[in-house]
Amino acid sequence: MTVNYDPITDNDTGTVPSPCINICKMDAVSGLCEGCFRTIDEIRMWSTATNDVKRAVWVEIRRRQDALF
Repeated sequence: MTVNYDPITDNDTGTVPSPCINICKMDAVSGLCEGCFRTIDEIRMWSTATNDVKRAVWVEIRRRQDALF
């Protein structure tokens, strides 16, 4: 399960969706959430981040997913 969002094609159309899919378990080796592929710092700052920062996190999430799959 993933959130269907592409940070590359988003044209600043509003709120950037959270990548959270309610599978909240941090991987001890990678330091990433097993559900959304964010770091604890990225999760912590999400609610106060600007849309530009959120899109940058999404770019990192996609990069991480591509590296794993």
